[in-house]
Amino acid sequence: MEQALNNETLALFEKKFKALADQKRLEILHLICQHQSVCVCDLSEMINMPQSKLSYHLKILLDGELISKESKGTWSYYSFNKREVNQLLSNELCSLFKSNCRED
Repeated sequence: MEQALNNETLALFEKKFKALADQKRLEILHLICQHQSVCVCDLSEMINMPQSKLSYHLKILLDGELISKESKGTWSYYSFNKREVNQLLSNELCSLFKSNCRED
């Protein structure tokens, strides 16, 4: 993962970590991960949250590219973005900081 740390790259990582930095979003992400694809109406019942509030959290997860969305008729279905989450939690990203940080 030879990726330059420019402002665009840092902004993308900021969105991803922001999405993970909330207990409700972690719970939503976990529920989505357990299903191939889950309708927002079912997800709302699973998490016992109004769709308006759920939509706010889903938008942040979408902005971080941790989930994907597919519209079918009037409903939206969400899927876990396994590749993105695995890359985010990868040894390569961790080693980017480990190898470049000096110990005093």
